[in-house]
Amino acid sequence: MTENEISYEIIGAAIELHRALGPGLLESVYETALARDLLELDFQVEQQKGLPFTYKELEFDRGFRMDLLVNQKVIVEIKSVENLAPVHFSQTLTYLKLADKKLALLINFNVPVLKEGIHRMVNNL
Repeated sequence: MTENEISYEIIGAAIELHRALGPGLLESVYETALARDLLELDFQVEQQKGLPFTYKELEFDRGFRMDLLVNQKVIVEIKSVENLAPVHFSQTLTYLKLADKKLALLINFNVPVLKEGIHRMVNNL
């Protein structure tokens, strides 16, 4: 599957999850539930995927953790906040670059209609 096809399925699962649970829960609840739903759809899902990276001569074993990595292609960063801040977008873009991936979804579940909380971010490798 391509990144776009995977993201379409992720968004569908996230919308279904949001309809069932609504806004206002902890990020960890949405992360765990979405991971399970995606696994049931036969996706490969890694939670809290840490990736090493090197800056100059410093090596970081786990410089950052992605909430979800789906099929080794799409990063999903989950939030449950009143409003997304610019730092949330910057963080997700940094994850994309450091992980050398093309597509990420930044999803804020703390909104009345989930469509308003979904943001696609692309790394122009």
